[in-house]
Amino acid sequence: MNVYQTKQIRNVAVLGHGGCGKTTMVEAMAYITGVTNRMGKISDGNTISDFDKEEIKRQFSISTSVVPIEYNGIKFNFLDTPGYFDFVGEVEEAMSVAGAAVIVVNAKSGVEVGTQKAWELCNKYNLPRVIFVTNMDDDNASYKNVVAHLQVLYGSRIAPFHLPIRENEKFVGFVNVVNMKGRRFTEKSQYTECEIPDYSMENLEKVREALMEAVAETNEEYMDRYFSGEEFTYDEIRQALHQHVRSGDMVPVLAGTGINGNGCLMLLEILEMYCPGPSENFVSGVNTKTGDGFTADYNEEKPFSAKVFKTIVDPFIGKYSLIKVCSGMLKADSTVYNVSRDADEKISRLYVLRGKEAIEVKELHSGDIGAIAKLAVTETGDTLATKETPIEYERPDISVPFTYMAYVAKNKGDEDKVAGALSKLMEEDLTLKHVNDKENRQLLLYGIGDQQLDIVVSKLFNRYKVEIELVKPKMAFRETIRGKVKVQGKHKKQSGGHGQYGDVTIEFEPSGDLEKPYVFEEKIVGGVVPRNYFPAVEKGIQEMVPKGPLAGYPIVGLKATLVFGSYHPVDSSEMAFKLATILAVKNAFADPASKPVLLEPIASLKVKVPDKFTGDVMGDLNKRRGRVLGMNPDHSGNQIIEADVPMSELFGYNTDLRSMTGGIGNYAYEFSRYEQAPSEIQEKEIAARAAAKDAE
Repeated sequence: MNVYQTKQIRNVAVLGHGGCGKTTMVEAMAYITGVTNRMGKISDGNTISDFDKEEIKRQFSISTSVVPIEYNGIKFNFLDTPGYFDFVGEVEEAMSVAGAAVIVVNAKSGVEVGTQKAWELCNKYNLPRVIFVTNMDDDNASYKNVVAHLQVLYGSRIAPFHLPIRENEKFVGFVNVVNMKGRRFTEKSQYTECEIPDYSMENLEKVREALMEAVAETNEEYMDRYFSGEEFTYDEIRQALHQHVRSGDMVPVLAGTGINGNGCLMLLEILEMYCPGPSENFVSGVNTKTGDGFTADYNEEKPFSAKVFKTIVDPFIGKYSLIKVCSGMLKADSTVYNVSRDADEKISRLYVLRGKEAIEVKELHSGDIGAIAKLAVTETGDTLATKETPIEYERPDISVPFTYMAYVAKNKGDEDKVAGALSKLMEEDLTLKHVNDKENRQLLLYGIGDQQLDIVVSKLFNRYKVEIELVKPKMAFRETIRGKVKVQGKHKKQSGGHGQYGDVTIEFEPSGDLEKPYVFEEKIVGGVVPRNYFPAVEKGIQEMVPKGPLAGYPIVGLKATLVFGSYHPVDSSEMAFKLATILAVKNAFADPASKPVLLEPIASLKVKVPDKFTGDVMGDLNKRRGRVLGMNPDHSGNQIIEADVPMSELFGYNTDLRSMTGGIGNYAYEFSRYEQAPSEIQEKEIAARAAAKDAE
């Protein structure tokens, strides 16, 4: 592959709803530009982008793939992203290095939830975008309906650059609205000029007028000329449209197909003409040596710096760190400095990845995307630079996972293998998290959604030959008392020689502080319990606190006051008083007067949904024993519902929320506090723990 200068590069994220045709469109562009000599198909499992075994098996994208395509002296680094919401981390990694985006919309399915999420991501990262309406050769395709829906959602920013030409119910070409010429497809997305059909004229005039208004708004001179009835030249139109598209004030809409690639060449030309290259973008970091800001802006004259935006770990193709060069130039056979890890990394070879194919290159210029194999300590989000100018960039903003399941290794002795394999998967996927819940003696696996976790299980088996089973996680309940009770604990044992004797009377009551396990005091009068046994009494409480008498959960909010007791000058010991105290704690929780209860964890939940779904979501939260605290509009047509919900009721919430809102809603939560669980929940949990204990 040729080496490209900064001005010859375009980094483009390909976004859209799952199954809308993103991968097929990228495959078509690779085919018509000569990257491949045959068109791959998702159904055949031979596309450039979807090379992973899981992607081939499931027939949808799971990871972001880089597909560089050379056309007309420009290198387009297409970042083909997954459309399903469980893999949003992959999309966010791609967006962190993209300079523009193509939002793919299926002309048959129309604007979907994934389309709207893609738009929101472009707004978040301030990216110019182009909408490519694909599948135009389908009998049920409706370009007009797609454009109308987009205009309802996003207003006058939507600018159709194409109007389709159909003959005998087939998509045969398009009208280029910018230069007012008809185009008829020939082969491999090539086209010849043709007459504009009469039936297109009425709609064409409306669309053209809207474009000219947008051009006129570029400056006052153009506005005056527009109102005086003057025509703009083609170059003036292009320059004005570039300004509007670059700023995001205008979003071109193009028509085409993925299967035969019609319209894909026009997409490449639009991206070249109207979307910015790296030199038109801005990027800045911090010099960790001086603390000063560093403006990189993809300037080749500045010292080298690059950010690692993705990691690929594969047993067969090895480990690759994908980078985007932010300043300077990187050459093979060089040493770079990992600013984030304070370590040197030796680079022997540089690559450009095209799907799973690694193409060796001698150097990478500012703004380009490439890959480095087998870096020792580098991870996703790290910054590579020189020791003389150690620049560090912000890490990519990755979604936090809230869906989790417990897991167990199917084969005993595989725990270490599972942990090692999971660490490799977590290098690739930043939305995957592993937690060792020591309290409930369970291992937890966090992800964005259930589908992602299922794929992790499959990858562990197929890649690393280890099997795990996902099970419902245990909740972190707590035990406490609500009443005050005075109980005795006596440990007396005689077996020849010295016996064991310890006797305590302790008042137990709520401490009022659920943050602390217990508070211990003593009010002994007359030395009925010698002072040297007080620590043993407290130690007995300490030993009971981690595993309470009710259901084996930790005790919290307990106040224990030693008020009376007795001892034997020969048989008493610290061990005897500790055992007597343990018995006293058990007696206290067994006494109905103490009102023993289980406490359940409560989460502070925020749910973001469009206005029309608020009723359904609030009704569902009530079913989950939630307390809705209020709603706040985000001034974008959404409501943020705040509620307190028991953690146990959030199990499976991700799937249910998507079902209620068509995939639009999202949520976040954090632990808030503990509250008394309802009696039926307590009874069920205590019975389950008793059954588990009997089974053991």
